[in-house]
Amino acid sequence: MNRKTMELLRKLTDLDGVPGAEDAVRAFMREALDGLGEFEMDRLGSLVCKKVGREDSPRIMIPAHMDEVGFMVKDITEDGYLRFAPLGGWLDQTLLGHMVTVWTRKGPLDGVIGCAPPHMTPPEERDKVIKRKSMFIDVGACDQKHAREKLHVRIGDPIVPKEAFRKLGDGKHLLAKAWDDRIGCALIIELLQSLQKTDHPNTVFGVGTVQEEVGTRGAKTAADVVNPDFCIVLEVGLATDMPGIKGEPAVSLGKGPDICVLEGGAIPDRRFTQFVMDVAEKADIPHQVSLIERGSTDARVIHIHQRGVPSVVIGVPARYIHSHAGVIHADDYDKTLKLVETVVKELGPGQAELLTLS
Repeated sequence: MNRKTMELLRKLTDLDGVPGAEDAVRAFMREALDGLGEFEMDRLGSLVCKKVGREDSPRIMIPAHMDEVGFMVKDITEDGYLRFAPLGGWLDQTLLGHMVTVWTRKGPLDGVIGCAPPHMTPPEERDKVIKRKSMFIDVGACDQKHAREKLHVRIGDPIVPKEAFRKLGDGKHLLAKAWDDRIGCALIIELLQSLQKTDHPNTVFGVGTVQEEVGTRGAKTAADVVNPDFCIVLEVGLATDMPGIKGEPAVSLGKGPDICVLEGGAIPDRRFTQFVMDVAEKADIPHQVSLIERGSTDARVIHIHQRGVPSVVIGVPARYIHSHAGVIHADDYDKTLKLVETVVKELGPGQAELLTLS
C-alpha cells in the first residue's frame, strides 16, 4: 500500500458520519471525485458519480455506504449526563469506557461512556453484562441546564465513536474506527481515479450511500437514480481469524478479498459471483469466500430494484466491526482494488448472458 492510499484511509476513517449525518463524508468524497465524472444525488443524501466508458451499458452500480455505527442523544438527565440510543447494531459489552464525540449545533464535544465502577458494584452483579440502558455519557456538564445552554446539547444530536487511525505491528495491520464502510468509500475513489487512465466497456456509477446501518435506506433511493444493470457492493468482510470465533467458511486477514455468497438480506447472483471468481483466478488474485447468515448490505435493496439487478458483494476482511476500533490488512485492500478494477474492465456488453435467465 502506498502512502497516498494510507493517507486516504486515515482521512476517511477520521471523519464522523453516523446514519442521517453523513455530511462530512459526502463532502470529502465529492471533493476527491471532482473531475472524475458527472455528479447526481438522491434526496436522502446519497452521492452518485457517473464515469462513462466505451459503452453506455452495461450500467454498473458500485456502492459503499458512508455512514458508520454510532448513537443519538436520547435524553439529558438532571445531573447533566446523556442517555443515548443506538444507530446500527452494537453489543453492549463493547461500549463501556470508550470515548465518543457528541456533535452539537455549535460543534464537537468530547465525552466518555460510563457506569458505576467495580468498587461500587455488588459482587453478584460484577459478572453480568451491563446493559446500555444503565450507561450514560459524561461530557463534563454540571447539570441539565449547563448541558443544554452552555454545551448546546440537544436530544437528537449525533454521537460518534472516537478512535484514531494507526498502524499496528508489522505496519500492514491498520486500526481505525468506521472501516465499515469507509473502506468501500476509499475503494470507489481509487477505482474511479484508476479508470481515468484505462479503457472500460461500460458505464460505472460510484455511489456513496446513506443510512445503510439502519436499514439500507440510501441504497434504495440511489438505485432509482442509477437504474443499474449490475451491482458490485464494496464492503468489509467479517474476519474470523481470532480467538473464540469459528467461521464457516473461515475468512482471514492477509489472504485477499472476501466474496460473499450469502448475506442476511440477499443471495448474491450465482452467475455474477462465479464470473467475479473466474476473473480473480484468471488474474491470479487470491480471494476468500464467506457466508453470513445475519446482517445485510446495500445489496439487500439493490438486487430487487425494478426487474432485478444481478449483484455481488466484495469485502475487505476486517476484525471487530461494529465496535469502536477495527483492524484490516493493507494487502487485502490492494488486492480488492485490483479485483474490482479487473472485473470492471471485463464486464462489457459481451456478458449480456449474465442478465438473461433461460
